[in-house]
Amino acid sequence: MTSSTDADDEPDDDSTEPEVDAFTLPPGADPALDWGVRSHLHNDGSPRIIERHLVVPPELAGLRLDHFIKTQIERLSRTKIQQVIETQLSRVTDKVSALKPATIVAAGEHYVIRRPARQEPPCPRTFTVVHEDRRLLVIDKPPYLPVHASAKFYFNTLTRVLGERYPDEPELQICHRLDRETSGCLVVARDKPAAVALKGAFASKTAVAKEYLAVVHGQPPWDTETTIDLPLRVAGPGDPTKLTHVRMLAGPGGLQAITRVRVEQRAGAYALVRCTLVTGRQHQIRAHLAAHGFPIVGDKLYAHGDDAFIRYCDQGLVPELARLFVLPRQALHAARVTFPHPEGGTRTAEAPLPADLTALL
Repeated sequence: MTSSTDADDEPDDDSTEPEVDAFTLPPGADPALDWGVRSHLHNDGSPRIIERHLVVPPELAGLRLDHFIKTQIERLSRTKIQQVIETQLSRVTDKVSALKPATIVAAGEHYVIRRPARQEPPCPRTFTVVHEDRRLLVIDKPPYLPVHASAKFYFNTLTRVLGERYPDEPELQICHRLDRETSGCLVVARDKPAAVALKGAFASKTAVAKEYLAVVHGQPPWDTETTIDLPLRVAGPGDPTKLTHVRMLAGPGGLQAITRVRVEQRAGAYALVRCTLVTGRQHQIRAHLAAHGFPIVGDKLYAHGDDAFIRYCDQGLVPELARLFVLPRQALHAARVTFPHPEGGTRTAEAPLPADLTALL
């Protein structure tokens, strides 16, 4: 494994190095972009209010209120659920009666959780459109911007930004997914029939052709297109990794996974590799490249071993890890997508290599 930073040259004890604040802009952040630093605030500086609506389906009628909420928001602890019921929850049909964890819910009841928005880690909320017609958009998703809301992100998400940019198009639907750190082409339907057709095409695994560009450590011998045919499976108990149920392992016992690869450019310690997916397994490109000894630059899970990934999860991007990873995000870009158009024929859209990956080369 080759890296522009040799870990052996770094001090063994980094206890004096401060942790990087999760709300600090990433290194090299373009100040011309909207990073969503104040996206959680109104213009007057007061926090926005986030609402989550919960309607009781018939099959969950008769549950305690706290147990019902747990089925809807699994990540919440019992203590946190009790706090939510006491301070944030109301029942739409009942304006005054106090709710308790032991309250029994009935089918059709409508509950609303309201809470002040919290500051979110900065994400680039500025994106370009690389293809547009009356049925769909293809956007060039910037790195670091998550597609959907999560515990940390609500306003700094692509779904939210799309709603703000196209306020008169309530039927916009994102038709597939990209990881938060991955940049590039993402297809968005503009109406429900288009969404059904496009989501079906992406789910089929064969109707859509996807090409990625990855900057990898080392110099792969793939001057002509080469096929990596290496099964992948999720690591389980007994496997040689601490990251069971997280890391994908290559080798016998996995599902067939095929990627076509070709080196596009070489630049010192790095190479730019075009990866064409034949199958679409979880982490397929990342796991395939790492298994051949050419991990993606900035890949925290596959490039530097279990301990580096665990430490990143515990401490964030501390300076030592920032040097080790070289890039704050994985150097993976969805460069081209070809898909069937809802009105017939196919469309191809391309997104140029972003500035942070160009700089590596």
